[in-house]
Amino acid sequence: MYQNIERLNLKKIFLFWAPLAATWIMMAVEGPFLAAVIARLAEPKYNLAAYGVAFSFALILEAPVIMIMSASTALVNDFHSFLKLKKFTYALNVIISVVMFIILYPPIFYFITINLINLPQAIADLTHNALIILIPWPAAIGYRRFYQGVLIRNNLTRRVAYGTIIRLSAMTATALTLYLFFETKGVYVGAAALSIGVIMEAAASRIMAESIVKKIKSSNLPLSKLDNRLTYRCILKFYYPLALTSIIGLGVHPMVIFFVGQSRFAIESLAVLPVVNSLVFIFRSIGLSYQEVGITFLGKNNEGYIPLRNFAVLIGGILTAVLALIAFTPLAHVWFKSISGLSLELTEFAILPAMILTIMPALTIFISFQRSILVNARRTNPITTASVIEVSGILLLVALCIQYFDMIGAVSAAIALVIGRLSANIFLVYPFRKIISNR
Repeated sequence: MYQNIERLNLKKIFLFWAPLAATWIMMAVEGPFLAAVIARLAEPKYNLAAYGVAFSFALILEAPVIMIMSASTALVNDFHSFLKLKKFTYALNVIISVVMFIILYPPIFYFITINLINLPQAIADLTHNALIILIPWPAAIGYRRFYQGVLIRNNLTRRVAYGTIIRLSAMTATALTLYLFFETKGVYVGAAALSIGVIMEAAASRIMAESIVKKIKSSNLPLSKLDNRLTYRCILKFYYPLALTSIIGLGVHPMVIFFVGQSRFAIESLAVLPVVNSLVFIFRSIGLSYQEVGITFLGKNNEGYIPLRNFAVLIGGILTAVLALIAFTPLAHVWFKSISGLSLELTEFAILPAMILTIMPALTIFISFQRSILVNARRTNPITTASVIEVSGILLLVALCIQYFDMIGAVSAAIALVIGRLSANIFLVYPFRKIISNR
């Protein structure tokens, strides 16, 4: 854990944060890259739609382990806490893998995708096969995020970035090999590239954490007060609100897909949403990386609050401005048509949702900072409540926009996502300020 909180400044925050931000940016780039590959293969509309649906399922399945990195950063102080949290992570990985097999059981899967989401049979078939390819995805993510948290805890954020470089290299090599040398459907290319990439990153993270693991195992330091109490019950109490937050937050994507499938221009909306979300996620991802920075630098009494707040405001403003420059200018056509490979028709569908979502990077870095304050204070319950408010708002708004105002699905989803996230930000202001006022 960082020891010189009193000398914390924007430069030190940047040097620690930059590798984490680079890691998230590199992960965010894989979405546009794979979408561009899929768009250049046969039947791009159906394959992009299936890719978007399959990726939404993959997100909800990985949700229970997505916060393991924050838990590892906050809790792993010595061998006792390391061992406890590692076993906890492995148990979660087994559970989510079993759940994935259950969902893939054809009668259950096709009931969800055809009867509930109202997907065409062709898209449902493509999605089912893609999810089979993605079976290793959730468990590999849980495994590597545990070791990434250990690296971050020990100020080795560059190694996290190196792991992501390995992931992107493996993903790119897989996608290009299938694209150039095999006649494979686009959605399968995307799924295979994602699975192989995350498996390679998980292995690399474990290898790069080896020296830290040996140091932890050989440490003779006494257990801290926290770790003396770090039973599985304590971990569950700490982690449950974080996991529930991820499940609620990431679970909204399949639910939004359900409503979008009922909208006007449903197939077009399903096709452009993964492309639009991939662009926005490049900028949002930088904000997501800020949560671990806050947890690391805040200090026991939030001594690092002022420089962390100033850095968040600066980065949030820059990210939103750059995304707006793309969405509101001719650069939008360059991105969606020339780079992403969308047809002119789908490009026109994509521009308005992208414009609506330009505020999301600022809202994301704000909520990451709010969550870091709460996690650092061991008050994770408000995070879950905020996620419930966000998801409820999203689902209510997307349903109203589609069912009662007959809006295009992609536009409805964009409006709902922005207002839902803003609602969560507003809710967290009170517990956030309460903790800061007591520092």
